[in-house]
Amino acid sequence: MFTVLQAVALVAATLSTGFMASLFITYSAVIMPGLGGADDRTFVAGFQRLDAALVTPAFLLLGFLGALIFTGLAGLLQLGSEQRAALPWIIAAFVLYLATFVITIAVHLPLNNGLKEAGHPDRIADLAAVRAAFREQTWLAWNHVRSVVGLIAFGCLAWALVQFGRSLG
Repeated sequence: MFTVLQAVALVAATLSTGFMASLFITYSAVIMPGLGGADDRTFVAGFQRLDAALVTPAFLLLGFLGALIFTGLAGLLQLGSEQRAALPWIIAAFVLYLATFVITIAVHLPLNNGLKEAGHPDRIADLAAVRAAFREQTWLAWNHVRSVVGLIAFGCLAWALVQFGRSLG
């Protein structure tokens, strides 16, 4: 039964971290370049709507926070095992995903909140100033970092799954 719990935690960690990495990559490769070419009103309105649609309890639990929680749980459960081949990879993934978490809290959330707090685009007097205050290039550069680091964390967890499977013999 303990082995099943270990496997479930590791699979959940891998899936949630993979989901987050793919989301970061989608923002870098598709969403921000698409919005980047839009006029100021479309950019502000579009980003506000995307942010509102994304930040839900399900997203927070299964994705953003879930990746950190599930990876931490997977690591803790490996500590109670005789076979710990997956543990170094889980620890690496946890540290890497924690970096994406910190980047999000330190960089992206303040910028996203500033855009949200500007109000409805129809009531913003100077959309260009709101967009400039968002610091689009800073947001995007740090999102590229999140994308790469998140993808490496996902790779570590995928390899941890391989190591875990091998340890079962």
